[in-house]
Amino acid sequence: MERRELVASLVAGGCAGMCVDLTLYPLDTLKTRLQSQQGFYKAGGFRGIYAGVPSAAVGSFPNAAAFFVTYECTKSLLGAGGAGHVAPVTHMLAASLGEVVACLIRVPTEVVKQRTQAAPSSSTRRMLLATLTEEGVRGLYRGYGSTVLRELGYISFSSLQAPVHPFLRFLHQVVFAEEKTDMKRLRGYDRLLRLVRHGLLRAACVARLKVRKKKNQRAASMSLGSLPALNTWSSAAGCTRGDPVLFGAVSTLGIFKGAIAAFVTTPLDVAKTRIMLAKAGSTTARGNIPLVLHGVWRSQGLSGLFAGSIPRTAFISVGGFIFLGAYEEARRSLMTVPGP
Repeated sequence: MERRELVASLVAGGCAGMCVDLTLYPLDTLKTRLQSQQGFYKAGGFRGIYAGVPSAAVGSFPNAAAFFVTYECTKSLLGAGGAGHVAPVTHMLAASLGEVVACLIRVPTEVVKQRTQAAPSSSTRRMLLATLTEEGVRGLYRGYGSTVLRELGYISFSSLQAPVHPFLRFLHQVVFAEEKTDMKRLRGYDRLLRLVRHGLLRAACVARLKVRKKKNQRAASMSLGSLPALNTWSSAAGCTRGDPVLFGAVSTLGIFKGAIAAFVTTPLDVAKTRIMLAKAGSTTARGNIPLVLHGVWRSQGLSGLFAGSIPRTAFISVGGFIFLGAYEEARRSLMTVPGP
């Protein structure tokens, strides 16, 4: 990766991360309090929903920048432009390594932030000093393993989908190209996706075909379902701001994909929160994730394992939409600035 691309990824990732964290911070506070062992109202309820925000603000930029620089560098080393069947694996490995590196910055700020969120009468500074006094620097990294596991679980679940790049390329040809549609391939994709009907991409195709004066009317009747969304907007071939209908549909599908992955991995997030908030020396503070999850299951059942799933799902899905969009726009803008 060239120096200019590296700097662009660093700045764009940091700015996008700060934008998301500060905009949706109240959702994160509500999630933490719902997952805390003391209960939502004892942890502060709806009071002081911006408690701990200085910690998030300080760590947001370097955390996001570390992820995207690692992600872009790993993709470059592994050869992201390789064969289509290899590309998804490359992206997954790059994202996983990016999270491992980013957690070195994220976890200390997360520990201070969550403890302040669960004790709004305190302050970020006092919570940081209390943690260092009682547990030392090691206390700031309590929950590192559970945080990495949560992020890797999220990435893995998001990647358990058939690659959609070939279909999107073909869809772009169907909707925008002038040449005659290959109806045999179209019927093949229709059979593949007919389980979920009347999806957003169907609406996108129909709308675009109407704009194109109803060209390829046979294509308009296809039963397109909701596709697994892409991790970045720019990875959809031909899906740019110049094509607003399809661009908007794929972007919206990205929200749904993030929402599903966020909901499924909520138990891992509950374990992480419990470990970070636990008193020093307690069994939970040791970081045994299966033991923590078993304890939550015995005391609160399924509702305890999925505590905070609604604000978490909202944060990650909407936050992912904002993050990736802001990142792509910032990086594109930085790359177009003339060099010295």
